[in-house]
Amino acid sequence: MNKLYIGNVSAEASEEDFEAIFDQWKIPHNSPALVKNGYAFVDCPDEKAAMKAIDVLSGKVELHGKVLEVEHSVPKRQRSCKLQIRNIPPHMQWEVLDGMLAQYGAVESCEQVNTDTETAVVNVRYGAKDQARLAMEKLNDSMMENYALKVSFIPDETAAPEGPSAGGRRGYNARGTSRSGSPSLGARPKMQSDIPLRILVPTQFVGAIIGKEGATIRNITKQTHSKIDIHRKENAGAAEKPITIHSTPEGCSNACTTIMEIMQKEALDTKFTEEIPLKILAHNNFVGRLIGKEGRNLKKIEEDTGTKITISALQDLTMYNPERTITVKGTIEACARAEEELMKKIRESYESDMAAMNLQSNLIPGLNLNALGLFPSGAPGMGHSMSSIPPPGAHGGCPSFGQGHPESETVHLFIPALAVGAIIGKQGQHIKQLSHFAGASIKIAPAEDVGAKPHRVVIIAGPPEAQFKAQCRIFGKLKEENFFGPKEEVKLEAHIKVPSFAAGRVIGKGGKTVNELQNLTCAEVVVPRDQTPDENDQVIVKISGHFFACQLAQRKIQEILAQVKRQQQPKPTSGAQPPQPRRK
Repeated sequence: MNKLYIGNVSAEASEEDFEAIFDQWKIPHNSPALVKNGYAFVDCPDEKAAMKAIDVLSGKVELHGKVLEVEHSVPKRQRSCKLQIRNIPPHMQWEVLDGMLAQYGAVESCEQVNTDTETAVVNVRYGAKDQARLAMEKLNDSMMENYALKVSFIPDETAAPEGPSAGGRRGYNARGTSRSGSPSLGARPKMQSDIPLRILVPTQFVGAIIGKEGATIRNITKQTHSKIDIHRKENAGAAEKPITIHSTPEGCSNACTTIMEIMQKEALDTKFTEEIPLKILAHNNFVGRLIGKEGRNLKKIEEDTGTKITISALQDLTMYNPERTITVKGTIEACARAEEELMKKIRESYESDMAAMNLQSNLIPGLNLNALGLFPSGAPGMGHSMSSIPPPGAHGGCPSFGQGHPESETVHLFIPALAVGAIIGKQGQHIKQLSHFAGASIKIAPAEDVGAKPHRVVIIAGPPEAQFKAQCRIFGKLKEENFFGPKEEVKLEAHIKVPSFAAGRVIGKGGKTVNELQNLTCAEVVVPRDQTPDENDQVIVKISGHFFACQLAQRKIQEILAQVKRQQQPKPTSGAQPPQPRRK
């Protein structure tokens, strides 16, 4: 049921008038209009008909000298957190819209609604009622690029019931939910929750993709329910330009196929004879899992789709661009199938990484993972930049774990001996970039310093954030380079040194502290007995586990050490004066 409220109705209006208007505009409706004093209600059979009525009638059709206002009829108890915003400028960037909506509160979702009009429509859910009300008050009839925005409540079936009348909600059809299951109404998922499709296209075809006055690109976005950014100003003079497509996986694939078809037609028209492969950009974090052990994943995709797929070399990566280029050669249909399979693998890797990050991040106090640049720019808050990695020197802007300047720490991380070359990179390029990015000193210990031959030691020195970033990249690198199986979790051993007098505090009475530490972090923590302290009177604590387990254990041990250090500081006696410097 999709009931409409029609306001500003003349006292002379009748049921027959509304019947004539709806018939004239070919808008399906279920029953005669219910006409009241100054307003009316009309039932439409589905949401497409309701949206058409709002689009073509509201503010545009006059009846007996009054311009009708049409919107969803929402029971008072369901006017909660969900709004519909209409008449959004067709060229408006999603980042601008997201920023505008965020001014009034926490936006939980923003879904695009398919319409037959040039302007866009979105359904928005705020985190609280007062936020939605404020957004409606501020945005309704406000001007945006010469378009007057129209904002109204839509039914929110999750709204808390208000007294006994809540039972009346039964049977009411919610209109604010995702429409991904409907073939005619495509829902735009929250952009922050999905990784976009990024492709490279020859610069000479960019004009054809955009079309005259942007008509072609507008048509692609409308047909595929996507948002497309063509980064024309990036890499001035380059032979290729990146395009970022935000949508559902199906929407991304449809937009990509359309762009390939446009390029092929333009190539025929301009007698361009070179092959135009599909080039997909993928963050290096995902490429190892995409390739699979011994290249099995990639080979299977090639065999299933009838394409030839190559991936750019690691040496092509830079601090500013951590993306690899996946080149797919074949027919448009074959390339389209390959894109679907490749992006499916990439999205699975992304979702797996984000799930692990969200599961553990709240256990590390004060750490803002999104600010660390560890994951690709598909993550929440992503703009259209090539990379989320901060430029050199920018790591000082990351949130700190504590107040002031955190002290430097040294961690010895044991990696497979065969992985040393991957960590160092060609001519030491990878380890230099990693050190610069993390803001840490990173060195590989000589082989003779290691007791166990299958392993080598990476010595990392830096504050907590630098440790987090450096160790995360090393764990990720080992996964990407297939030193661990596709379903095998990367688990490494890390050694940190603690003052010998504090080792007992790490262990706790009867091993209580170390056992609690292991239960909390899921890491194995061992303080070997009968150690001989080194020249600095320090002993080793061994930590083994996956990345987040190791990180959390390191942080908790550092907390214990800080507590011991504070307790050792002499307490000033009450009323005592600080010593005065002697006069000469």
